[in-house]
Amino acid sequence: MAASNLVREARGLTGDELLALPAVIDLDTSNRALMIGRSTGYGLAKQGEYPVKVLRLGNAYRVVTADLLKLLGLGRQQGDGGQDDARSERHGLAAC
Repeated sequence: MAASNLVREARGLTGDELLALPAVIDLDTSNRALMIGRSTGYGLAKQGEYPVKVLRLGNAYRVVTADLLKLLGLGRQQGDGGQDDARSERHGLAAC
């Protein structure tokens, strides 16, 4: 892995990167957004203690991006130009 990728993973995701995520993401991406380690994230998911709802699809864990954005205080624009319940502010958990 290139050094720039290591730095990117260590710092989490920016607000813009979070807002560009697809509707459902893997647990590793969610862990990066929350700036928690892989082992911790998977352990929390297995115990049902992850900070947002985790979907178990076969052997894979998935997180609904809207739930993650709400936790982080970020929102996506809706089709009518409004925003969902979460405000479009940067949160301290997502390194900018």
